[in-house]
Amino acid sequence: MTSPAPRAPERARGDLFSPQCPTRRLLDRIGTKWTSMAVKVLAEAFPGEVRFAELQRRMAGISQKMLSVTLQGLTRDGLVSRRVEPTVPPRVHYRLTELGLSLEAPLAMIRNWAEEHMAEIDRANELNGEHPAND
Repeated sequence: MTSPAPRAPERARGDLFSPQCPTRRLLDRIGTKWTSMAVKVLAEAFPGEVRFAELQRRMAGISQKMLSVTLQGLTRDGLVSRRVEPTVPPRVHYRLTELGLSLEAPLAMIRNWAEEHMAEIDRANELNGEHPAND
């Protein structure tokens, strides 16, 4: 009789309220408009890939640098995979990983909430003397 293989140690769940918790860093990354847009575009193509230029075209207003920074962070976190074709110039393709795809549903809920309540938020800003920024 063989003994069962040792189990991998479970990682502790994060604590958002702890200043040292890496959950804060992750929320900073996934809580941006650019991440939400990139995940949506890549989810629509899943399991296929999207080229960098197509992502930039679909994400109106994003600079090449900001898209690059966003994709680097998502790739580093294992949410997006990157494939480079060795052509001149190189063709770079991105796709969501399974982990990245699991982020689409929560982000879609937040996007939907924002789209549904934006007029109310704008009215509240106006009542409080704020002028909504168009960024």
